[in-house]
Amino acid sequence: MKSLSPQQQQELLSTLQTRFAKNIKRHENVEWKKVSAKLEADTSKLWVLNEMEITGGEPDVVGYDENTGEYIFFDCSAESPAGRRSFCYDHEALEARKEAKPQNSAVNMAAEMGIEIITEEQYRMLQTLGKFDLKTSSWIATPAPIRKLGGSLFCDRRYDTVFVYHNGAQSYYAARGFRGCLKV
Repeated sequence: MKSLSPQQQQELLSTLQTRFAKNIKRHENVEWKKVSAKLEADTSKLWVLNEMEITGGEPDVVGYDENTGEYIFFDCSAESPAGRRSFCYDHEALEARKEAKPQNSAVNMAAEMGIEIITEEQYRMLQTLGKFDLKTSSWIATPAPIRKLGGSLFCDRRYDTVFVYHNGAQSYYAARGFRGCLKV
């Protein structure tokens, strides 16, 4: 199991608590003590949040799932996380590239990190909490019928509007990354 040292855990918890306090509008009815207790009870989730942090995601609590009793973290960096850009969509797309292959795919890296790529619905919800991806774009979870035909979806915010676009899954761009979701 991947884990952080006690010192790394405390440093990350401090970073998360500071971000949580600075962005109360993202989670108005959530208490940090309860979030912290959940994280301390399952330190494997701290490792995942640290991966989100070191790749530039600035994870923060964006909700609470009443049905599962889980807190929901999204990447809340202003732009698509810098350490997760220039990837094609998934492993199939990566393998299909003959030349100029990117280092990885968004789906592969998300799995390695232990997060899910956010959906269109989650992306639109995130955009109600602030203005994200004004200069970048982010891959989103692509429905199987679209992916089966070779496509993939991404979103951004331009002209104060959230747009959903399509691209070939093999494509990749320096300004396109992906945002993740973790439930704790």
